[in-house]
Amino acid sequence: MTLLEFKFQYVEVAVMFIYFVVIGILLFEFRNMKELIKERLDINNEGLKLKLQALERLTVFSERAGLKNMIGRIESMQTSAASLHVSLVNMLKSEYEYNLSQQIYVSPEVWNAVTRLKDQNIYIINQLASTLPHEAIAMDLGKRVLDYSMANNAELNVIVLDALQYEAKKVLA
Repeated sequence: MTLLEFKFQYVEVAVMFIYFVVIGILLFEFRNMKELIKERLDINNEGLKLKLQALERLTVFSERAGLKNMIGRIESMQTSAASLHVSLVNMLKSEYEYNLSQQIYVSPEVWNAVTRLKDQNIYIINQLASTLPHEAIAMDLGKRVLDYSMANNAELNVIVLDALQYEAKKVLA
């Protein structure tokens, strides 16, 4: 009987030892899982910040690419219409190129809308400039651009701004 009791005590000690080893292993695994989850959340938060910053930059681009806004930023209308034409097209292209890297943070649909905004506004500026006589001054082209932009639904940047706002709401949801 003492032999059986003696073996039972060893079994109890062995079971308790195994129990504590398993608990220790589980606690170690849970700690690793917790750190992994925290790391992933930090990555997601950083990704979220980058997406929102990209949307902010593209919103600024869309505002600046509006035909009315572009004409409003021109300092001097004392040059030729051809000079203003080149300035407006270069302004659009350079601002677009400055924001080119933002496409990796937004949906393809939003990026396509931004690209279409640039392309369409360049097309409009080219078309309006082509209707002017060669000796026209910048004021003539500026007036044509403003008249065109005042027409209903002529400003594509408003649609792009709506798309950017919708995308931002999706990111924040």
